[in-house]
This record gives sequence, C-alpha cells and structure tokens, in this order.
Amino acid sequence: MSEWIRFWVVAVLLCIGVICYAVEVVGIFRFGYVLNRMHASGIGDTMGLLFIVLSLMIASGLNLNTLKILLLIIFMWLTSPTSTHFLSMVEMRTNPHLDRYVSRRKAP
Repeated sequence: MSEWIRFWVVAVLLCIGVICYAVEVVGIFRFGYVLNRMHASGIGDTMGLLFIVLSLMIASGLNLNTLKILLLIIFMWLTSPTSTHFLSMVEMRTNPHLDRYVSRRKAP
C-alpha cells in the first residue's frame, strides 16, 4: 500500500513541475519586454526544478542518490537566480531605450 502512496505523490509532484514549466513557457511568449520574460523564466525554472527533483528524491528513496539530488537542488537554487540577476543588470546598463519600458526612480 505504501508503494501506491509513494507512486501517487511522485506523480502529483511531477505534474505540478510540468505545470510550472508550462506556465513559464506561456509567460516567456506572452510578455513583451525582456526583463518580464526573464522573471517568468527564472521563477518557472526554480519552481519546476524543485517539484520535479523533489519527486525524483521521493521515487529513489532514502539513499546516496537522494543526497546527490538534494545537492543538485541547492546548486541550481543558488546559480539560477544569480545568473538571471546578472543578465537583467546587463540589460539595464546596456539598453539605450530603457526609459520606454521602465520608470526608474531616484533612491532617497
């Protein structure tokens, strides 16, 4: 009976991860400005990866592979937002027509 419960938990987590990726793709094609697209892709990658890799951890059980998958989650959660932030800062500094899309306020 516990194998069926584990199967359904893994299936639900995989479906949630696929839905996160599907919403990400829709956001990338729907948004017009590059920073909005990067935000949609960053959030979608982070959440989709979390649910899919969490389902893999549950499916493999408690062993050394689970630790490796956990380290993969930690690595991706640290590098994906950092690279997205770096690319958005490059866009902010190099786009000469940024004022058409973004209103920048001066810091107090």
